[in-house]
Amino acid sequence: MAQTGILLETDNGEIKEANFGVITAARETGDNEVVGFLMDGSAEACKAAVQEYGVKSVIEIKAGAGDFNASPELQANALAEAMRHYEVSALLGLSSTWGRDLMARVAAAMDAPLALDCVGVAVRDQIVTKSHFSGKTIAKIKLEGDVFLCGIRPNAIEAAPAAVEASTDVYTASAGDSGRLKVVETKGATSGVVELTEANVIVTGGRPIASTENFSILKACAQELGAAVGASRAAVDAGYAPHAMQVGQTGKTVSPKLYIGCGLSGSVQHFAGMKTSKIIVAVNTDKDAPIFTKCDYGILGDLFEVVPALTEVLKEQG
Repeated sequence: MAQTGILLETDNGEIKEANFGVITAARETGDNEVVGFLMDGSAEACKAAVQEYGVKSVIEIKAGAGDFNASPELQANALAEAMRHYEVSALLGLSSTWGRDLMARVAAAMDAPLALDCVGVAVRDQIVTKSHFSGKTIAKIKLEGDVFLCGIRPNAIEAAPAAVEASTDVYTASAGDSGRLKVVETKGATSGVVELTEANVIVTGGRPIASTENFSILKACAQELGAAVGASRAAVDAGYAPHAMQVGQTGKTVSPKLYIGCGLSGSVQHFAGMKTSKIIVAVNTDKDAPIFTKCDYGILGDLFEVVPALTEVLKEQG
């Protein structure tokens, strides 16, 4: 039976929900035994969550020397060593900021092929699926080698439970630290704010939002939904939102379960960044807006009336 590794990501010691789709992809039809690798010492805390989706062993990776948490190079060398020890034939993980960086370092250390931002993977065949040219073309790429690495776009693959009984283990790597790189500080999003690329629900505002202050209307709704708030390029170019919030071809690519577009025209460039959303809801005053031809549900109305009304209903429902 093939053994597939998962690079598990956590947030404050809790497993990120986006991992479950990656685990589902790694299981395939149940022929692959899935082991999860954790770098933050939370194996016992995360075991219950990941075993529900098929992870049979959760491996906590440590290093015998060096400042493990502050050295990406040491983490990569330790993970590569653990992969060899547990004889995994593939490593899958989230194509997040941290995942991209770490998997690229591991691939270099192992001289193994790597594909990032994938929307599908056939582990046993070593074939990954990627979206190109703003989603107009789907490419299937064969990765050659004894081991390969694959970063999957968060929420691109639907999670499907397949409970097993998981065990935990600790692997202490002998890898050393060259000292060439040290992380002295990590600055993330404001506490409680959902990361845009990993969000299950996103509420996005377009140019009609008209000001930075008016984004508070969307944020209030997003808070009730446990959602992230995005912005179109037009809203960003107008100075209403920072580029970090931009969704689209020149911004972030997202795949939430629910995408609510408020005042979006539905340009090709914006659609390229959110077309893989499971359900798209559009709010616009223009009945001829292109977004209405691309959404699952359309609301012909003013976002300044519709969004606050939705927020109130959500508050009432608790």
